[in-house]
Amino acid sequence: MAAVIGMSVAGDASAQETVKVGLIVSMTGPQASTGKQIKAAVDLYQKEHGNTVAGKKVEVILRDSASVPDNTKRIAQELIVNEKVNVIAGFEVTPSALAIAPLATEAKVPAVVMAAGTSIITERSPYIVRTSFTLPQSSVIIADWAAKNNIKKVVTLVSDYAPGADAEKSFVDRFKAAGGEIAAAIKVPLASPDFAPFLQRAADAKPDAIFVFVPSGQGGTFMKQFTERGLDKAGIRIIGPGDVTDDDLLPAMGDSVIGAVTAHLYSADHDSAKNKAYVDAFQKANNFRPNFMSVGGYDGMHLIYEALKKTGGKADGDSLIAAMKGLAWESPRGPISIDPETRDIIQNIYIRKVEKKNGQLYNVEFATFENVKDPAKAAKK
Repeated sequence: MAAVIGMSVAGDASAQETVKVGLIVSMTGPQASTGKQIKAAVDLYQKEHGNTVAGKKVEVILRDSASVPDNTKRIAQELIVNEKVNVIAGFEVTPSALAIAPLATEAKVPAVVMAAGTSIITERSPYIVRTSFTLPQSSVIIADWAAKNNIKKVVTLVSDYAPGADAEKSFVDRFKAAGGEIAAAIKVPLASPDFAPFLQRAADAKPDAIFVFVPSGQGGTFMKQFTERGLDKAGIRIIGPGDVTDDDLLPAMGDSVIGAVTAHLYSADHDSAKNKAYVDAFQKANNFRPNFMSVGGYDGMHLIYEALKKTGGKADGDSLIAAMKGLAWESPRGPISIDPETRDIIQNIYIRKVEKKNGQLYNVEFATFENVKDPAKAAKK
Protein backbone atom coordinates (compact mmCIF):
# COMPACT_ATOMS: atom_id res chain seq x y z
CA MET A 1 0.00 0.00 0.00
CA ALA A 2 2.92 2.31 0.72
CA ALA A 3 3.92 2.57 -2.92
CA VAL A 4 0.34 3.22 -4.00
CA ILE A 5 -0.03 5.98 -1.44
CA GLY A 6 3.31 7.53 -2.32
CA MET A 7 2.57 7.60 -6.05
CA SER A 8 -0.95 8.93 -5.59
CA VAL A 9 0.15 11.91 -3.54
CA ALA A 10 3.51 12.91 -4.95
CA GLY A 11 2.34 13.93 -8.41
CA ASP A 12 -0.15 16.66 -7.69
CA ALA A 13 -0.03 17.77 -4.05
CA SER A 14 1.80 21.04 -4.65
CA ALA A 15 0.00 21.84 -7.91
CA GLN A 16 -3.53 21.69 -6.52
CA GLU A 17 -5.46 24.94 -6.32
CA THR A 18 -7.43 23.50 -3.41
CA VAL A 19 -5.69 22.41 -0.22
CA LYS A 20 -7.70 19.56 1.25
CA VAL A 21 -7.76 18.84 4.99
CA GLY A 22 -9.20 15.48 5.99
CA LEU A 23 -10.74 15.96 9.45
CA ILE A 24 -11.16 12.56 11.12
CA VAL A 25 -12.96 12.78 14.44
CA SER A 26 -15.63 10.92 16.36
CA MET A 27 -19.03 12.48 15.69
CA THR A 28 -20.77 9.41 17.13
CA GLY A 29 -19.78 6.92 19.82
CA PRO A 30 -18.16 7.46 23.23
CA GLN A 31 -15.93 10.36 22.13
CA ALA A 32 -18.64 12.29 20.26
CA SER A 33 -18.18 15.24 22.64
CA THR A 34 -14.61 15.65 21.36
CA GLY A 35 -15.63 15.45 17.71
CA LYS A 36 -18.42 17.97 18.25
CA GLN A 37 -16.04 20.42 19.91
CA ILE A 38 -13.28 20.09 17.30
CA LYS A 39 -15.63 20.39 14.33
CA ALA A 40 -17.28 23.48 15.87
CA ALA A 41 -13.86 25.10 16.38
CA VAL A 42 -12.67 24.28 12.85
CA ASP A 43 -15.89 25.74 11.43
CA LEU A 44 -15.48 28.88 13.55
CA TYR A 45 -11.86 29.35 12.44
CA GLN A 46 -12.85 29.22 8.78
CA LYS A 47 -15.82 31.51 9.38
CA GLU A 48 -13.48 34.09 10.96
CA HIS A 49 -10.51 33.71 8.59
CA GLY A 50 -12.13 32.66 5.33
CA ASN A 51 -11.39 29.55 3.30
CA THR A 52 -8.63 31.03 1.14
CA VAL A 53 -5.00 31.34 2.23
CA ALA A 54 -1.88 32.03 0.16
CA GLY A 55 -4.01 31.92 -2.99
CA LYS A 56 -5.33 28.43 -2.23
CA LYS A 57 -8.82 27.41 -1.20
CA VAL A 58 -8.82 25.34 1.99
CA GLU A 59 -11.45 22.60 1.93
CA VAL A 60 -12.18 20.58 5.07
CA ILE A 61 -13.52 17.06 4.47
CA LEU A 62 -15.17 15.70 7.64
CA ARG A 63 -15.26 11.97 8.35
CA ASP A 64 -16.72 10.23 11.43
CA SER A 65 -14.40 7.65 12.98
CA ALA A 66 -16.90 6.67 15.73
CA SER A 67 -13.76 6.52 17.91
CA VAL A 68 -12.68 3.18 16.39
CA PRO A 69 -8.96 3.13 15.46
CA ASP A 70 -9.52 0.72 12.54
CA ASN A 71 -12.08 3.17 11.15
CA THR A 72 -9.60 6.02 11.52
CA LYS A 73 -6.91 4.11 9.63
CA ARG A 74 -9.28 3.08 6.83
CA ILE A 75 -10.69 6.61 6.48
CA ALA A 76 -7.21 8.17 6.46
CA GLN A 77 -6.16 5.78 3.69
CA GLU A 78 -9.24 6.61 1.62
CA LEU A 79 -8.73 10.34 2.09
CA ILE A 80 -5.07 10.16 1.09
CA VAL A 81 -5.56 7.88 -1.94
CA ASN A 82 -8.97 8.89 -3.27
CA GLU A 83 -9.45 12.48 -2.08
CA LYS A 84 -5.74 13.31 -2.33
CA VAL A 85 -5.82 15.34 0.87
CA ASN A 86 -2.79 17.44 1.77
CA VAL A 87 -3.29 17.17 5.54
CA ILE A 88 -5.09 14.77 7.85
CA ALA A 89 -6.22 16.05 11.24
CA GLY A 90 -8.30 15.33 14.33
CA PHE A 91 -7.66 12.01 16.16
CA GLU A 92 -9.65 12.08 19.38
CA VAL A 93 -7.94 9.12 21.09
CA THR A 94 -4.37 7.84 21.19
CA PRO A 95 -4.99 4.47 19.42
CA SER A 96 -6.45 6.40 16.46
CA ALA A 97 -3.47 8.75 16.28
CA LEU A 98 -1.04 5.83 16.42
CA ALA A 99 -3.00 3.97 13.73
CA ILE A 100 -2.40 6.70 11.13
CA ALA A 101 1.29 7.27 11.90
CA PRO A 102 2.61 4.80 9.28
CA LEU A 103 0.26 6.22 6.64
CA ALA A 104 1.42 9.77 7.31
CA THR A 105 5.04 8.65 6.95
CA GLU A 106 4.50 6.60 3.77
CA ALA A 107 2.45 9.27 2.03
CA LYS A 108 4.43 12.23 3.42
CA VAL A 109 1.14 13.80 4.50
CA PRO A 110 1.20 15.95 7.66
CA ALA A 111 -1.06 14.71 10.46
CA VAL A 112 -2.20 17.42 12.89
CA VAL A 113 -3.18 15.82 16.20
CA MET A 114 -5.89 18.06 17.66
CA ALA A 115 -6.85 15.89 20.64
CA ALA A 116 -4.96 12.70 21.60
CA GLY A 117 -2.54 13.30 24.47
CA THR A 118 -0.12 10.39 24.95
CA SER A 119 3.47 11.58 24.88
CA ILE A 120 4.82 9.09 22.31
CA ILE A 121 2.50 10.06 19.45
CA THR A 122 4.77 12.62 17.77
CA GLU A 123 7.67 10.14 17.93
CA ARG A 124 5.83 7.67 15.68
CA SER A 125 6.10 9.73 12.48
CA PRO A 126 8.14 12.76 11.36
CA TYR A 127 4.92 14.02 9.74
CA ILE A 128 2.93 14.26 13.00
CA VAL A 129 2.54 17.62 14.74
CA ARG A 130 0.35 18.24 17.79
CA THR A 131 -1.77 21.24 18.80
CA SER A 132 -3.53 19.66 21.79
CA PHE A 133 -1.45 18.66 24.83
CA THR A 134 0.41 15.79 26.44
CA LEU A 135 -0.86 14.21 29.66
CA PRO A 136 2.52 14.61 31.41
CA GLN A 137 2.34 18.40 30.92
CA SER A 138 -0.57 18.63 33.36
CA SER A 139 0.09 15.56 35.52
CA VAL A 140 3.55 16.63 36.66
CA ILE A 141 2.33 20.10 37.59
CA ILE A 142 -0.65 18.87 39.64
CA ALA A 143 1.75 16.51 41.46
CA ASP A 144 3.92 19.48 42.43
CA TRP A 145 0.86 21.43 43.56
CA ALA A 146 -0.51 18.54 45.64
CA ALA A 147 2.81 17.95 47.41
CA LYS A 148 2.98 21.63 48.39
CA ASN A 149 -0.64 21.81 49.57
CA ASN A 150 -0.83 19.25 52.35
CA ILE A 151 -1.93 16.34 50.18
CA LYS A 152 0.16 13.44 51.46
CA LYS A 153 -1.77 10.29 50.56
CA VAL A 154 -3.32 9.79 47.12
CA VAL A 155 -5.22 7.08 45.24
CA THR A 156 -4.71 7.17 41.48
CA LEU A 157 -7.73 6.25 39.34
CA VAL A 158 -7.15 6.28 35.59
CA SER A 159 -8.69 4.87 32.42
CA ASP A 160 -6.90 1.71 31.35
CA TYR A 161 -5.26 2.80 28.09
CA ALA A 162 -2.11 4.66 27.03
CA PRO A 163 -3.06 8.20 28.17
CA GLY A 164 -4.13 6.87 31.57
CA ALA A 165 -0.78 5.11 31.96
CA ASP A 166 1.00 8.31 30.85
CA ALA A 167 -0.90 10.46 33.34
CA GLU A 168 -0.46 7.99 36.19
CA LYS A 169 3.28 7.49 35.70
CA SER A 170 3.99 11.21 35.39
CA PHE A 171 2.00 12.00 38.53
CA VAL A 172 3.26 9.09 40.64
CA ASP A 173 6.95 9.62 39.84
CA ARG A 174 6.80 13.33 40.71
CA PHE A 175 4.51 12.95 43.76
CA LYS A 176 6.59 10.15 45.32
CA ALA A 177 9.79 12.10 44.68
CA ALA A 178 8.27 14.90 46.75
CA GLY A 179 7.55 12.51 49.63
CA GLY A 180 3.94 11.65 48.81
CA GLU A 181 2.33 8.22 49.32
CA ILE A 182 0.30 6.31 46.72
CA ALA A 183 -2.27 4.33 48.72
CA ALA A 184 -3.69 2.49 45.70
CA ALA A 185 -3.38 2.53 41.91
CA ILE A 186 -6.71 1.77 40.24
CA LYS A 187 -7.37 1.27 36.54
CA VAL A 188 -10.90 1.41 35.10
CA PRO A 189 -12.13 0.13 31.72
CA LEU A 190 -12.08 2.72 28.95
CA ALA A 191 -15.40 1.66 27.41
CA SER A 192 -18.64 2.37 29.32
CA PRO A 193 -17.05 2.40 32.77
CA ASP A 194 -19.04 1.94 35.97
CA PHE A 195 -16.87 3.87 38.42
CA ALA A 196 -18.81 2.85 41.55
CA PRO A 197 -16.84 -0.26 42.62
CA PHE A 198 -13.52 1.47 41.89
CA LEU A 199 -14.58 4.52 43.89
CA GLN A 200 -15.42 2.23 46.81
CA ARG A 201 -11.89 0.81 46.68
CA ALA A 202 -10.55 4.36 46.61
CA ALA A 203 -12.68 5.38 49.60
CA ASP A 204 -11.55 2.33 51.59
CA ALA A 205 -7.93 3.50 51.25
CA LYS A 206 -8.87 6.77 53.04
CA PRO A 207 -6.72 9.08 50.90
CA ASP A 208 -6.45 12.85 51.09
CA ALA A 209 -7.24 13.00 47.38
CA ILE A 210 -7.98 10.94 44.30
CA PHE A 211 -5.85 11.70 41.25
CA VAL A 212 -8.20 10.99 38.37
CA PHE A 213 -7.77 10.81 34.62
CA VAL A 214 -10.74 9.90 32.46
CA PRO A 215 -11.05 10.97 28.82
CA SER A 216 -13.03 14.01 27.83
CA GLY A 217 -16.72 13.07 27.97
CA GLN A 218 -16.58 10.73 31.00
CA GLY A 219 -16.06 13.34 33.72
CA GLY A 220 -19.79 13.86 34.27
CA THR A 221 -20.37 10.16 35.00
CA PHE A 222 -17.36 10.04 37.31
CA MET A 223 -18.47 13.06 39.35
CA LYS A 224 -22.05 11.76 39.62
CA GLN A 225 -20.86 8.45 41.05
CA PHE A 226 -18.25 10.18 43.25
CA THR A 227 -21.08 12.14 44.87
CA GLU A 228 -23.51 9.20 45.04
CA ARG A 229 -20.98 7.21 47.06
CA GLY A 230 -20.45 10.12 49.46
CA LEU A 231 -16.74 10.61 48.80
CA ASP A 232 -17.22 14.38 48.69
CA LYS A 233 -18.71 14.30 52.21
CA ALA A 234 -15.80 12.13 53.39
CA GLY A 235 -13.49 15.05 52.62
CA ILE A 236 -11.67 13.30 49.77
CA ARG A 237 -10.46 15.83 47.24
CA ILE A 238 -10.39 15.50 43.45
CA ILE A 239 -7.16 16.41 41.67
CA GLY A 240 -5.79 15.61 38.23
CA PRO A 241 -5.47 16.86 34.68
CA GLY A 242 -8.47 18.88 33.55
CA ASP A 243 -10.36 16.22 31.58
CA VAL A 244 -12.45 15.33 34.64
CA THR A 245 -13.87 18.87 34.89
CA ASP A 246 -14.20 19.30 31.12
CA ASP A 247 -15.93 22.60 30.23
CA ASP A 248 -18.28 20.74 27.87
CA LEU A 249 -19.85 18.83 30.78
CA LEU A 250 -19.04 21.02 33.80
CA PRO A 251 -22.24 23.13 33.77
CA ALA A 252 -24.33 20.00 34.46
CA MET A 253 -22.07 18.37 37.08
CA GLY A 254 -23.65 19.89 40.21
CA ASP A 255 -22.17 21.69 43.18
CA SER A 256 -20.34 18.64 44.54
CA VAL A 257 -17.59 19.33 42.00
CA ILE A 258 -16.92 22.79 43.51
CA GLY A 259 -13.39 22.87 44.89
CA ALA A 260 -11.92 20.26 42.53
CA VAL A 261 -8.39 21.35 41.61
CA THR A 262 -6.92 20.44 38.24
CA ALA A 263 -3.95 21.40 36.09
CA HIS A 264 -4.77 22.01 32.46
CA LEU A 265 -4.10 23.94 29.29
CA TYR A 266 -7.43 25.75 28.89
CA SER A 267 -10.51 26.97 30.68
CA ALA A 268 -13.46 28.77 29.09
CA ASP A 269 -12.93 31.21 31.98
CA HIS A 270 -9.35 32.04 30.88
CA ASP A 271 -8.92 35.77 31.37
CA SER A 272 -7.73 37.24 28.08
CA ALA A 273 -9.31 39.41 25.41
CA LYS A 274 -8.56 36.72 22.83
CA ASN A 275 -10.37 34.05 24.84
CA LYS A 276 -13.36 36.21 25.69
CA ALA A 277 -13.88 36.90 21.98
CA TYR A 278 -13.43 33.18 21.22
CA VAL A 279 -15.92 32.02 23.85
CA ASP A 280 -18.49 34.61 22.78
CA ALA A 281 -18.21 33.66 19.09
CA PHE A 282 -18.16 29.93 19.83
CA GLN A 283 -21.22 30.01 22.08
CA LYS A 284 -23.13 32.23 19.66
CA ALA A 285 -22.44 29.77 16.82
CA ASN A 286 -23.10 26.55 18.76
CA ASN A 287 -25.12 27.20 21.93
CA PHE A 288 -22.59 25.33 24.04
CA ARG A 289 -19.35 26.24 25.80
CA PRO A 290 -15.95 25.57 24.19
CA ASN A 291 -13.66 23.14 25.98
CA PHE A 292 -9.97 22.25 25.79
CA MET A 293 -10.53 19.97 22.80
CA SER A 294 -12.00 22.89 20.88
CA VAL A 295 -8.80 24.92 21.13
CA GLY A 296 -6.85 21.93 19.81
CA GLY A 297 -9.03 22.13 16.69
CA TYR A 298 -8.98 25.93 16.43
CA ASP A 299 -5.21 26.09 16.80
CA GLY A 300 -4.77 23.14 14.45
CA MET A 301 -6.45 25.15 11.70
CA HIS A 302 -4.35 28.18 12.58
CA LEU A 303 -1.21 26.05 12.25
CA ILE A 304 -2.26 24.84 8.79
CA TYR A 305 -3.13 28.37 7.62
CA GLU A 306 0.09 29.90 8.92
CA ALA A 307 2.20 27.11 7.42
CA LEU A 308 0.56 27.72 4.02
CA LYS A 309 1.33 31.43 4.31
CA LYS A 310 4.94 30.59 5.12
CA THR A 311 5.30 28.24 2.13
CA GLY A 312 3.53 30.64 -0.22
CA GLY A 313 0.84 28.05 -0.82
CA LYS A 314 3.13 25.04 -1.33
CA ALA A 315 1.19 22.15 0.17
CA ASP A 316 3.54 19.18 -0.11
CA GLY A 317 4.18 17.44 3.20
CA ASP A 318 7.85 18.28 3.61
CA SER A 319 7.24 21.99 2.98
CA LEU A 320 4.30 22.14 5.38
CA ILE A 321 6.01 20.26 8.20
CA ALA A 322 9.13 22.41 7.90
CA ALA A 323 6.95 25.54 8.04
CA MET A 324 5.06 24.29 11.09
CA LYS A 325 8.16 23.72 13.21
CA GLY A 326 8.79 26.65 15.55
CA LEU A 327 5.58 28.56 14.74
CA ALA A 328 4.35 30.59 17.72
CA TRP A 329 1.13 32.53 18.28
CA GLU A 330 -1.43 33.78 20.78
CA SER A 331 -4.20 31.21 21.23
CA PRO A 332 -7.43 31.56 23.22
CA ARG A 333 -5.58 29.43 25.81
CA GLY A 334 -2.57 31.79 25.94
CA PRO A 335 0.80 31.82 24.14
CA ILE A 336 1.70 28.56 22.38
CA SER A 337 4.37 27.30 19.99
CA ILE A 338 5.41 24.15 18.16
CA ASP A 339 8.67 22.68 19.44
CA PRO A 340 10.94 22.52 16.36
CA GLU A 341 12.67 19.41 17.70
CA THR A 342 9.69 17.27 18.76
CA ARG A 343 6.79 18.87 16.78
CA ASP A 344 4.91 18.89 20.05
CA ILE A 345 3.12 21.83 21.64
CA ILE A 346 4.71 24.15 24.18
CA GLN A 347 2.09 25.95 26.27
CA ASN A 348 1.11 27.37 29.62
CA ILE A 349 -0.43 25.02 32.16
CA TYR A 350 -2.83 26.55 34.66
CA ILE A 351 -3.87 25.38 38.12
CA ARG A 352 -7.64 25.81 38.36
CA LYS A 353 -10.35 25.35 40.99
CA VAL A 354 -14.01 24.75 40.18
CA GLU A 355 -16.04 27.72 41.41
CA LYS A 356 -19.51 29.10 40.79
CA LYS A 357 -19.55 32.39 38.88
CA ASN A 358 -22.80 34.12 37.91
CA GLY A 359 -24.67 30.94 38.71
CA GLN A 360 -22.48 28.70 36.51
CA LEU A 361 -19.61 26.34 37.26
CA TYR A 362 -16.20 27.27 35.84
CA ASN A 363 -12.58 26.17 36.14
CA VAL A 364 -11.11 29.34 37.62
CA GLU A 365 -7.36 29.67 37.06
CA PHE A 366 -5.25 30.78 40.02
CA ALA A 367 -1.66 29.89 39.07
CA THR A 368 0.26 29.74 35.79
CA PHE A 369 3.26 27.63 34.73
CA GLU A 370 4.64 29.16 31.55
CA ASN A 371 5.96 27.52 28.38
CA VAL A 372 5.70 23.92 29.53
CA LYS A 373 7.33 21.36 27.23
CA ASP A 374 6.38 17.70 27.39
CA PRO A 375 8.16 16.43 30.55
CA ALA A 376 8.17 12.83 29.29
CA LYS A 377 10.28 13.78 26.27
CA ALA A 378 12.56 15.94 28.40
CA ALA A 379 13.16 12.94 30.67
CA LYS A 380 14.39 10.85 27.73
CA LYS A 381 17.16 13.30 26.84
